[in-house]
Amino acid sequence: MSEIKIQTIGSRVSSWGEGPIWWEDSLLYVDIKGKAIVRLNPETGDETVWEFDEQVGTVVPTETDMLVYAGDQGITSFDPKTGVSTRLADPEALMRPENRFNDGKCDPAGRLWAGTISQVKETGSANLYMLDLNGEVTRKVESVTNSNGLCWSADAKTFYYIDTPTQSVAAYDFNLESGAISNQRICIDTAAAGYDSSPDGMTIDAEGMLWIAFCHGGCVVRFDPQTGKQLQQVELPCVETTACAFGGPNLDRLFVTTGIHASKEEPDAGKVFVIDGLGVQGVPAFAFKG
Repeated sequence: MSEIKIQTIGSRVSSWGEGPIWWEDSLLYVDIKGKAIVRLNPETGDETVWEFDEQVGTVVPTETDMLVYAGDQGITSFDPKTGVSTRLADPEALMRPENRFNDGKCDPAGRLWAGTISQVKETGSANLYMLDLNGEVTRKVESVTNSNGLCWSADAKTFYYIDTPTQSVAAYDFNLESGAISNQRICIDTAAAGYDSSPDGMTIDAEGMLWIAFCHGGCVVRFDPQTGKQLQQVELPCVETTACAFGGPNLDRLFVTTGIHASKEEPDAGKVFVIDGLGVQGVPAFAFKG
């Protein structure tokens, strides 16, 4: 393994960066509190920022140069060329402003999975949803509190999911054709592993290992979901490490979004970090096909 190098990229300081995803040689991510989607070119540092009138919890690409995001007002399609937004679904319209959409990703079939968060921390009032290719929304996991990291195994037979206050990662059997999940079990107990901080965003590498960003923990950690064991920890110089995604031409750079702590003074808080030299690669992201 080569020497690990950590640096910031881009000039934007997000209030609460989240949801990074690598797509077409750029990093897409959101600034939830800043109500924005950002596209960052790591090679040049150039940034394109789209601002909205709502908090944006997650963004995913499509195969038609559109973006789909989820936030305060449900799930929305956005055309970067025209600036036009079109609402696609809003399953928790009656639960606003207590709930909003948070983290999300597309599964290998191109369906969007996005979950909600209770902004008043009401236990069990949030949910995880799936937006199908025909526009139908299905509730997949109910009675969660802070729906966060999610990803799929390379063979698309296992779905991994974080409800942050549980301090654990749940694994489900996954049916790619139908999108059905079953046989829920805990594969990683982060509290038992010694972490009193909050498991937040998550990604998977080409070896099937999970990388978890720990909010309030200032680190990203690699775990083996088969054994639950910690394999590697990388510390970053700000406490609110929120999510991570592999990117770059070889998918061997780990990008980490961060937020600004309410009371700590940290020079690089809110910036995007990139970690090089980990010696592992990620897997390609999936676009929304609806």
